[in-house]
Amino acid sequence: MELSSSSIAPDSFIDPAYAEPGVGGQNTSPELTWTAGPDGTASYLVTCFDPDAPTGSGWWHWVVSDIPADVTSLAEGAPLPPGARTWPNDYGYPGWGGPWPPPGPAHHYRFTVHAISVPRLDVPDEASSAVARLTASFSTLASASFVALFANPAS
Repeated sequence: MELSSSSIAPDSFIDPAYAEPGVGGQNTSPELTWTAGPDGTASYLVTCFDPDAPTGSGWWHWVVSDIPADVTSLAEGAPLPPGARTWPNDYGYPGWGGPWPPPGPAHHYRFTVHAISVPRLDVPDEASSAVARLTASFSTLASASFVALFANPAS
């Protein structure tokens, strides 16, 4: 599998348009495209994680599950495909939560797509993203990632 984006180039700095309003952004979700998963792929899970957040456990910016197996992209700023579910990010709301790191060095944002062997995670809608991510880990067939950077402009 391979993951790419026309919105954010791997190993580059993320444009502020994709960041939270608190750092001058519009919180627009980026476009992501991936190659099909291996045989047995029934759905996809997409995540964005910042391991540099000063929380002791990083920061989850995006968790989308149950993306149908015939879908291999998410359009920039667009609604999710039918059937997909989004989970609360670490800001506390569902959907894309763009970068908003504290002033200091740039943070690393890992975008990942996972090929999942089940069409829908057996997770109640009111569950946390941690439960969705853990459940997905038991049925992940393959994954692909890239990393991009963002620094608080006040730094």
